[in-house]
Amino acid sequence: MKAGHERLPHVTANRPANAAVTDSPFLRACRREPVPHTPVWFMRQAGRSLPEYRKAREGIAMLDSCMRPELVTEITLQPVRRHAVDAAVLFSDIVIPLKAIGVDLDIRPGVGPVVARPFRSRQDLARLRPLEPDDVKYVTEAIGMLTAELGATPLIGFAGAPFTLASYLVEGGPSRHHEHTKALMYGDPGLWSELLDRLAAITAAFLRVQIEAGASAVQLFDSWVGALAPADYRRAVLPASAKVFSAVAGYGVPRIHFGVGTGELLGSMGEAGADVVGVDWRVPLDEAARRVGHELALQGNLDPAVLFAPPEAVAAQAQRVLDAAAGLEGHVFNLGHGVLPETDPDALTRLVAYVHEHTAR
Repeated sequence: MKAGHERLPHVTANRPANAAVTDSPFLRACRREPVPHTPVWFMRQAGRSLPEYRKAREGIAMLDSCMRPELVTEITLQPVRRHAVDAAVLFSDIVIPLKAIGVDLDIRPGVGPVVARPFRSRQDLARLRPLEPDDVKYVTEAIGMLTAELGATPLIGFAGAPFTLASYLVEGGPSRHHEHTKALMYGDPGLWSELLDRLAAITAAFLRVQIEAGASAVQLFDSWVGALAPADYRRAVLPASAKVFSAVAGYGVPRIHFGVGTGELLGSMGEAGADVVGVDWRVPLDEAARRVGHELALQGNLDPAVLFAPPEAVAAQAQRVLDAAAGLEGHVFNLGHGVLPETDPDALTRLVAYVHEHTAR
């Protein structure tokens, strides 16, 4: 095995483990251990596709929703109740830690995170102070409530990766071309490195809060990193992502690394320090395993748009994913990105049942 990719321990380093959670199919798969069935969860599973979610959030802004522990608990539990997924994922947003340290931003419906004053100069670094646990007390409270409700079902915490957070800050919002981000990365590599280092520290602190509150695994979302060439990723992004994973390594919880459009980056992403690499739908899992290496578990990777097809077509495509994962040591079934808002919830429920039934051992 490569250094840094030893099998995970059954017990976390700094807090007692719930034995039932530790032995769950999801955590066993993350550790590349035998499982009774392939575990399933979905990115954005607690979201706009569920009518109960829309009802719960009616009239409440997204950021406000993420800061109300009772509401976070209810929304996080909804897909577990409805779909019988093998893990819950905390209802939150990747910009929450930035908001918590005072960055002036909002999440606009139909647009996404928008930053009032984009970051463009060294003076802007002063706006990124360290994150303290008290800044996100509502997260700690929500996770405490959730772990009490979830029983043997693991809870996944998450955070945005330094590159994706930097892109939002520098562009001022979502971007197709990331022109300002790349201009900074190429034009002032020193400032870029300082920016990513600060974001890595903030991200690591946010993940530590979630783990210490009771999250059983964490995922680092690098939603926009697929915009980079492999050499640029290795030089300008990989070191910061590695710092995040290293900062939480001592807890012993599985660490998942996911990005979109990252087929050419998978090998490098596998070196960042995660235990599981998420794969989007563009690369079959057997090929992804060749690129990442067999020391890591894989997560994925059904195209979210497939769920709009008839049930028999969804089943056929799900089987293709399972066939590609056959023989891999450690596979968590997921979509290749988040659940699309107009997805029929029943399609997700049927998909979970299909995977469970056809991988039962």
